[in-house]
Amino acid sequence: MLAGDLELAESFWAKLLGLMFRAGLADGGGMWLPGSPSIHMLFMRFPIDCVFVGAAGEDGARPVVGLRRSLRPWVGVVWWVRGGKGTLELPEGTIDRTGTAVGDRVTIDR
Repeated sequence: MLAGDLELAESFWAKLLGLMFRAGLADGGGMWLPGSPSIHMLFMRFPIDCVFVGAAGEDGARPVVGLRRSLRPWVGVVWWVRGGKGTLELPEGTIDRTGTAVGDRVTIDR
């Protein structure tokens, strides 16, 4: 499990604000940005891991199409991930802790 407590950022403004200005993410927390194949780290105060996923298949699972570990506050920008149809922003270390790899399939229950 990548996150047990996943916040949804569906609107333009929710995606723009994302995790900006927050003090951190709790273990097991995260943010789901559907339809977003890119992210920025402006106004962020802590590093995060990002899992980029493709479109959901018939079973609802989404392929992992990109991973970015330990994106640093203010300087990390991921302009575009090929095949990305959404982004999971997760606490730093989540990718390594879970062994997540490109090609894995994840289900997002919201």
